This record gives sequence, C-alpha cells and structure tokens, in this order.
Amino acid sequence: MSGHPWGAVTTRAVAAFDAGRAWEADGAQRASWLAVRCGVAVESARRRVRLGRALGDIAAVEAAWLAGDVGQAQVTLLAAARTPATAACFDRDEAMLVDQARRLGYRSFVRALAYWGQLADPEGSERSAQRTHDDLRLHLSRTFHGAWAFDELLDPINGAVVAGELGRIETGLFEADWAEAKARVGEGVCAADLARTPAQRRADALVEMARRSLALPAASRLPEPLFSVLVDHETFGRTCELADGTVLTPGSLTAWLGEGWVERVVFDGPDRVKNVGVRRRIFAGATRRAVQLRDRTCFHPYCEEPAERCEIDHVQLWSEGGLTTEENGRVACAFHNRTRARPRPPP
Repeated sequence: MSGHPWGAVTTRAVAAFDAGRAWEADGAQRASWLAVRCGVAVESARRRVRLGRALGDIAAVEAAWLAGDVGQAQVTLLAAARTPATAACFDRDEAMLVDQARRLGYRSFVRALAYWGQLADPEGSERSAQRTHDDLRLHLSRTFHGAWAFDELLDPINGAVVAGELGRIETGLFEADWAEAKARVGEGVCAADLARTPAQRRADALVEMARRSLALPAASRLPEPLFSVLVDHETFGRTCELADGTVLTPGSLTAWLGEGWVERVVFDGPDRVKNVGVRRRIFAGATRRAVQLRDRTCFHPYCEEPAERCEIDHVQLWSEGGLTTEENGRVACAFHNRTRARPRPPP
C-alpha cells in the first residue's frame, strides 16, 4: 500500500465544496474559507483546491488513490503532468502511468514520469528546462549583526557541479572530525562526539572552496569531470540524466557539448572488457564504474541512495570466495553494506 485513502477522500470533498461555491454565502474566498474553518494555512488550502479540481480529469489516478495504491505525492505529480499540451497523451497513457506509480519507488517514478513528459511534449519540456536555467540566482546578504545569508537557486547541471565539489570537501572534513573524535573518545565514537554538525561542515566546505579558488593559478586547467550525464547511444534523449538520476532534456546539454568527454560503456558486446581486477578485493576502475552505471542505486529494496554516494559490495562475500567482478558486484549504501553481516533480529 502506497498511501492512505483519507487524503483522497478529503480532496474529493474539497472538490465538491469548490464546485458548490458554498463559501460565497459567507462573503469569503474559497481558500480563505477553508483555511479559517479547517485550521490550515491558506497555501495548503489552495493546493488542496487545485488538486481537487485536477482529479476531475484523472479518474484512474483518483481511483488508485482512493484504493490506497498510490500516495498524494504521486497524485500531485501526475496531476501536474497533465497539461493542455499533454492531455491527449495522458488520457491514452493514464493506466500505464498509474501502474508505474504503484510499482516503482518514488525516485524511480519521478524519473519515469519525467521521461514520459519529454516524449509527450518535447518542446514544452525544453522550454521548462530553459526557464529553470534562466531563473538561476544567488543572493548574498549581510545580516544586521554582520553575518552573511545565502539564497541560491541553480539548474540541475550547475547544481550538480557545485554539490559534487562541496560534497567532496565536506567528506574530507567529516573524516578529519571523525579521526579527531576517535582519538579523543576511543573506539565507541559516534556522530554526537564530532566537533561540527553536518551543516557546520558544509559551511566550512563552502569557505574552503573559496580558498582553493583563490589559490588556483590563472589559466589553470579545470578538473574533469565536473559532472556526469548518462545518455542513450541510440536516441540521445530517452536516457538523459545525471548520475544521481535527475532527468535532463537533451537541450540542457548543448552548451556543454564542445568541451564534454564521452565515456562508452557496453554491457553486452564483444568489445567490452569485463571482470577487470578479479584478484583484487576492492572494486575499482572500469569494474566499479560498470556496476555503478548498471545499478544506479543501493541494492536494498527500501533504499534509493544514488550510486555515486554508495560503495560497491560483493554479492558473494570476498571471504567466501566471491570474485571482484561486475557480475558479483552491486551498489550498496554505507548503512546496508555495514548491516549486511550483522545477525537479523528474530521475527
């Protein structure tokens, strides 16, 4: 079960209230009436009204929500996906989209729906991506007490560049904090013993990025890669996403094509060298990359941690004779890799 039907029942009631225009008798606006009488924020009331109106055009989605097969998050995405430009395609594919919402994890469903949107309205998808790029901004303001406040919005590619480098520096700071805490506390060290919180480490990582930029000699060669994009070799668009699964439009890459590098990965073909490093315990190089691109997320059915933030685990343990090969590797987040060897509690 993906969701509780009470949300669907409530939204259906709001839609009936909206259609009946009962709020007019009190001289109020619909969202304001709901906010006051139901004790919710006005914007929450507006969202519920909009969703209730949309349900009238997506009967199969509403039925799945009432049955508890999908949740409000999926319903909201599906309602937004049906636009004047995609209405005909949506009505044709609604049953298929509902089935995907029912079967797929949330991140996988978001990715699948994004690809459907590109097929249903390619020009609209490109316009939307361009608007996202055009809306990028950064506000850096000094507060009354002299501190600095950031407000930043980046498009997916530029965001991936910044987040990737910030994450790499933050990881180094975490390792330094952990080593210091371990030396101070001993083997029983935990996150509460660390000198900085995650937010403080990210702030320090941002300052470190600025320091490294100042230390970079003029005309230095930029590091590679800044970000990774997976693109289908046949269509250049039906698979077009960042390594973390964020779907891109093909047009989003045009500005980067002149300086981009292509890494060819073939999983089933005579020219793909597999099983690199059979005698090595740690997955590295081409073997590690192949497993990352194949699995994309942690192997655990209740985990969707992206492969770039995961480790590569042996399906058959190395200690039990498992080889370091693509076939015997799988993506595992740090948590599920650590807990794999622990005994499971009794049912």
